[in-house]
Order: sequence, then C-alpha cells, then structure tokens
Amino acid sequence: MAATVALRKSYTSTRLRLLYSSSFSKYVSSSIPNSNSNFIPSWWTRSMATFTRTKPHVNVGTIGHVDHGKTTLTAAITRVLADEGKAKAIAFDEIDKAPEERKRGITIATAHVEYETAKRHYAHVDCPGHADYVKNMITGAAQMDGGILVVSAPDGPMPQTKEHILLARQVGVPSLVCFLNKVDAVDDPELLELVEMELRELLSFYKFPGDEIPIIRGSALSALQGTNEEIGRNAILKLMDAVDEYIPDPVRQLDKPFLMPIEDVFSIQGRGTVATGRVEQGIIKVGDEVEVLGLMQGGPLKTTVTGVEMFKKILDQGQAGDNVGLLLRGLKREDIQRGQVIAKPGSVKTSKKFEAEIYVLTKDEGGRHTAFFSNYKPQFYLRTADITGKVELPENVKMVMPGDNVTAVFELISPVPLEAGQRFALREGGRTVGAGVVSKVLS
Repeated sequence: MAATVALRKSYTSTRLRLLYSSSFSKYVSSSIPNSNSNFIPSWWTRSMATFTRTKPHVNVGTIGHVDHGKTTLTAAITRVLADEGKAKAIAFDEIDKAPEERKRGITIATAHVEYETAKRHYAHVDCPGHADYVKNMITGAAQMDGGILVVSAPDGPMPQTKEHILLARQVGVPSLVCFLNKVDAVDDPELLELVEMELRELLSFYKFPGDEIPIIRGSALSALQGTNEEIGRNAILKLMDAVDEYIPDPVRQLDKPFLMPIEDVFSIQGRGTVATGRVEQGIIKVGDEVEVLGLMQGGPLKTTVTGVEMFKKILDQGQAGDNVGLLLRGLKREDIQRGQVIAKPGSVKTSKKFEAEIYVLTKDEGGRHTAFFSNYKPQFYLRTADITGKVELPENVKMVMPGDNVTAVFELISPVPLEAGQRFALREGGRTVGAGVVSKVLS
C-alpha cells in the first residue's frame, strides 16, 4: 500500500511539471478548493496561449526494458526537434526527476512531453521499464496511438521488452516502430543483424508484423550530446520520419458522447479540482455539464467543466485523442479518483458484472504456470481502473489452463462503466495473466 501511495505521488509530481505551465501549477495545492468558483479566472486565460489545431494530434510513447534508453530517447527527440523549431528541448533530468526515480535510477512515473513534425502534433508518454511498475505502463500504453519500442543493441530484447510488447498488444496499441539504441557500443555489424532478427521474431510472436516494422539504428545519447551526427541527430530524424509514415493517423470518435477515463486528480487553490486524462470519445467544451462515474456506490457526481487545457495551452474544446486537464466546478479533490470516468450525463451506465471472452497467457508468454478455477480473483485493468474481481466459470468448465480461451462471467468489487467490446487485462502477482473483451454487460 505504501509503495502504491509513493508511486502515485511521484507520478503526480512528474506529470504536473511537464504537463502544466508554471502559471497554472503554482496554484496547485492540497487545500480544499472553493466550490463557489464558477468561471475560468482571467489570470489563467491571460497567462496561457490558445491551442490551434493545424495538424493531426497523435499519441505515441516509448516502451522497453529498464536502462535501454527510453527516457534518453525522449529527451533526444525533443532536443533534435527543438533545433528544427518544432519542440521545446526537455532535459533528461526533467523527465526522470521524481524522488523514487533519482533514488533507484529508474523511471517509475509516466511523463508526458509534446513536440511536432512537419506532418503532426505529438503527445509523447515516457513509460516505465521496471517490472515493479508495469501497471503504470498499462495506463500509459492504453493512451497510445502508436509506440516506440527501445531496445539496447548490446543487450538485445530482455524480459521487460517482451512484457511491454505483450502489454501493447493487449491494450490495443495498433502500431510499433523500433529504435535500436546504443549501436555505437557494438563493433560487429553481424551482431546488430542478429539482434534485429531476434527483435523481429519477438514482434511476430506477439502478433505484430515483425517483418514490416521499421527498425532505426542509432544512439539517443549521441543525439542528446550533439556528437556523431549519423547515429545521433540523423537517426532521430529518421525515427520521426518512420513514426510519421508507419503509424497511421488515428480515427477519432468525435460523434459519440464525451467520455474520459480519469488518470490523475489534483486541486487548484480557491478554484476547483482538475482531472487529467485522454479523451476517449466525443468533444468537451467549457460550460458543459458532465458526470463522474465508477468506483462508487450510489449515483454519479454531477459537475460543470469550467476550463479545458492541454500542454500549457487553453483549448476551445477538447476532443477524442487529446490529453487534457478539466477544471471541474464544486468538487473536492477527495470526491474523485483515478479509475473513474467523466462522461456526458446519461450516456454511460456502471455495472459490477459482465460476460467476457478471455485468453489466458501461457508460461512462455509470461502468464500463469497452472490452471485456475471458479472464484479465481485476479486484478482487472479496465481503462485506468485497477480493481479486484472474481471469475465464475460455466458449469461445463471445471478449470482453465494457460493457453485456453474461455467465455465466463466476471464480478467486480465496485461498479465501473462497461460496454460490449471493451478490452481489459488480468494481472496477478506482478504479471499479466490474461486479456479479455467484454461481450455482454449484466445487471
């Protein structure tokens, strides 16, 4: 429990530094907000630019094993694109700066940065690689329209490389591009070929098109330090060209009712409560009435959106695919939590019980080694919610073996918004043990 609290604190501190401007975040406080505030304060509007949509907005992120260079690559991308006038350079330390990160030398938060190419505007999430914090990676990966898989050339694919590829497949990341990092540490070209071959086989094993995925060779550190232009700056530009071309433009569900899973919550002193997350569907504007649902008994909480913001800029409207902060009138910080959703009133219903088809991972896929039976109680990851539930197998199924597909009934300890076709992951003991799709919502 203490570790989870510490993780959430570090997550919040890193995200606030990167996602919100100083004029916004200096008002962040743990004090109770003023519920009488019913407008966007003029100082907020004046201090922040307005976001203008001139390019498609795409969410990408770095995934891969610990110490393979994900955070270094994220910093390198911002530096190289800053030279092109398409980003603000963000130093490695600004991304990798939560207390637990400094102490242990690993990234355990999910940090967001932004940049542009000639073709697109990107929001980039830097996911953790350490096995203890893979569940944060699930939240990050669930936001991605495409991923950048980072693999160290001297090491090749490692355990978290495999788990992150698997998680990307489970949460529906549609496309991956690979960056083979630290190539300057490998003298033998044949060894690089072998690592690339192993990587393609691994991607194919997890049902990605391993033979087609672009693999860019380079050195993120060289790009960051401005040395060895061929494997440094040029490799980063080549990588971004691959991301532009290989990861397709996402199709946004703008015509559906607004829905946003809550990723994080904090308070602005005297103004209200801010919920952050990626808009899953629909459009949100200042003045819209919304409901907060899930992980609670009783009816939804009703509130009004009094501000919409993304990456230091005021939005006229937030829409599907945007990573936004919503200022909510009249709610206290403790009223809402990560794992809930914000939605158009009346458009979403919650339930504890549903029918779904699940696939149980094999031992080789990092899953269970043994069968499970009715009343098995794993953790369910639905959108940003992490919740305990139990499995009720059909009468004619006595047990489920690793590698099996089965349709079963699942019951959660708290209600969450559910709909047919919704994907989820099952985890147990720090590892992913299954993936499922909701087929029917039950009462």
